[in-house]
Amino acid sequence: MFDYRIYEQIERYLNKSMPAEEQAAFEALLRTDLRLADKVQEHKQLLQAMQHYGQRQSLRQKLNSIHHDMEAAQQPTVATEEVPVWKVFWKKHAQTMAVAASVSLLSVFGTLWSVQQLKAPVRQQTARYIELRREVEKIKKEQRALINGIASNETVAPAPRSARFSGTGFAISPDGYVVTSSHVIAKADSILIENKAGLRYKVTEVYRNTEYDLTILKVEDPTFGGFGKLPYTFKTASSDLGERVYTLGFPREDIVFGEGSLSSATGFEGDTTSYQISIPLNPGNSGGPLLDDKGNVIGVINGKQAGQEGAAFAVKSSYLLQMVTEMQQSTATAPVSIPANNTLLGSSRTQQLKKLQDYVFVVKVYN
Repeated sequence: MFDYRIYEQIERYLNKSMPAEEQAAFEALLRTDLRLADKVQEHKQLLQAMQHYGQRQSLRQKLNSIHHDMEAAQQPTVATEEVPVWKVFWKKHAQTMAVAASVSLLSVFGTLWSVQQLKAPVRQQTARYIELRREVEKIKKEQRALINGIASNETVAPAPRSARFSGTGFAISPDGYVVTSSHVIAKADSILIENKAGLRYKVTEVYRNTEYDLTILKVEDPTFGGFGKLPYTFKTASSDLGERVYTLGFPREDIVFGEGSLSSATGFEGDTTSYQISIPLNPGNSGGPLLDDKGNVIGVINGKQAGQEGAAFAVKSSYLLQMVTEMQQSTATAPVSIPANNTLLGSSRTQQLKKLQDYVFVVKVYN
């Protein structure tokens, strides 16, 4: 619960009035408590808004004072020396007038910019979020087999049922846990995962967090003997703007590599649980890993903005780890072995990709 004492601490932290030792302890808490970090960010924005409002009020008072002085200057006065009224006025209020002129110019340019935006295409005014799961269509192939069977007068065996949707998932522990986007497996009757090497396993959903659009799956195949040692780790600290990032996913039947940079610390419409990245993505990429140059997983791909090429989004890995903790606390799940060592560090990009491919899966949804 965030009572008044928490807000008092937040305000002292933002005002830099905490002792150094207390400030260090508070910052350490921020790195582990994501909800508190969000509250600090919200409070910072509130204080900034109040400060801007106070500045506007101060400027308004100055302008009212100027107006009052102008009216007084127009009244007839007896002076020993004839000095033009405008010179007296300018000498007294030159600095304030300069500030007022600057504000006026900004207002004019702001209005012109707004008019220009109104002329822009409608798609720029109504941003739309697109989930990246892929609809699988194999109807033509099945129809062709049926027609060939009729032509040869043979009894046609029923075609195997095709997956209805697909996306991407990747291993988060050696003991069979896989993460994907919740919207990928929506309304699924059964789920199958398959990697580039052809390894295929039946999985079931074990935990879901709709707020983060993340679902954890578990391999339930009796032939499964474990994924082996995962070559990557999960980053808990925030990544920096401009960092080079990349992803692997299944926008088609074969695995596809995408590369770009981290373009914003927040996601769609300022969502603090996500990053924005400059990687062109397509349906099927949802649920794929987002990694930095060192081979750390920093997020999970889950969507893009309509009409904005290269404006894609990924849920931050810190929220995935928080979700794993919640799963273990709220269910009878055994401890999940999150990888602790990163063997991708120092490898070339091509070598990193070769090691990663065995742990990234196409998620096939049947319903």
